Amino acid sequence: MAPVVASPAAELIVLVDEDGTAIGAMPKPLVHHGETPLHRAFSAYLFDDDGRLLVTRRAEDKATFPGMWTNTVCGHPGPGEPDPDAIARRAGYELGLGVADLRPALPSYRYRAEFRGVVENEVCPVYLGRFTGTPAPDPTEVGEWELLEWAAFRARQETTQYDEWSPWCREQARLIEAAGLVT
Repeated sequence: MAPVVASPAAELIVLVDEDGTAIGAMPKPLVHHGETPLHRAFSAYLFDDDGRLLVTRRAEDKATFPGMWTNTVCGHPGPGEPDPDAIARRAGYELGLGVADLRPALPSYRYRAEFRGVVENEVCPVYLGRFTGTPAPDPTEVGEWELLEWAAFRARQETTQYDEWSPWCREQARLIEAAGLVT
């Protein structure tokens, strides 16, 4: 998929019930706070042609989990937007990248995490795929990026302070590995 660029200012987040059924939508700036409602999201782990994972460090001024290292791209599909389209949109916006060979890895993943009084509360399918192009991050979204072999990525997660990596990335990586989806 070619990069798709869209401003997050107009994004709507899909609110869901406990079964994951859409029950409404809310503007993105209003969703995340101390009592964040359950909503749809996605996480994507994108690799280069040499099999290295692109990890990103969230910009320091992001409202949720600032400055933490995480997977390649995560975000929220809009109402009626398929996850692959949302992933391509966010990869284009945040990193200037295209997405290829996307496949579900953890289709029923869900989590809740809190950091500095802000809660993430998401039904968040996880995808694996490839990125195309050269990273050109938007500094309001991404503070740093690195390409890592999977083993080096996991070693860094296990040996650094807990709050250096997003809690969803830590948990997802363990589940991806346990399912034998990457080695």
